[in-house]
Amino acid sequence: MGHNPVNHPARPIYRAIGGLTGVYLVLFGVLGIVETSGGEFFAQDDTQVLGQGTNLGNSVISIVLGLVILAATLIGRNVDVALNKPLGYALMALGLAGLAVLRTDANYLNFTIATTIVIMIIGQVLLLAGMYGKVGSDEDSKAFESARLLA
Repeated sequence: MGHNPVNHPARPIYRAIGGLTGVYLVLFGVLGIVETSGGEFFAQDDTQVLGQGTNLGNSVISIVLGLVILAATLIGRNVDVALNKPLGYALMALGLAGLAVLRTDANYLNFTIATTIVIMIIGQVLLLAGMYGKVGSDEDSKAFESARLLA
């Protein structure tokens, strides 16, 4: 996207925040697996970890997403930017879908209100990290600045 800054001065901070988001998801997933081990994969009960509803399926998905985010953050070179933006949008959509099925039998990931709020926040944080973490050459940065000043 042409309107996202290149070589933003705070890009290391945004990259670190994206990585910390991945660490949180892995931590949540591991604690969720410990708490729900031995239960059904998509159990719909009152199991909570870190104040959020979870089950074994939700925990496994959280670990996989967290590891993917961490890997992209460690690779860098705009791989994290390319992953964080669509993943941020997808997590916000997942949060809305979880909110829509909250008190129905279709709540397979055992979401609660707290879970949907956290998923939406994580999605927004990943969007922020994806939009301001782009790295480019000095020519790219100068072209962005000149286009920004003309607009």
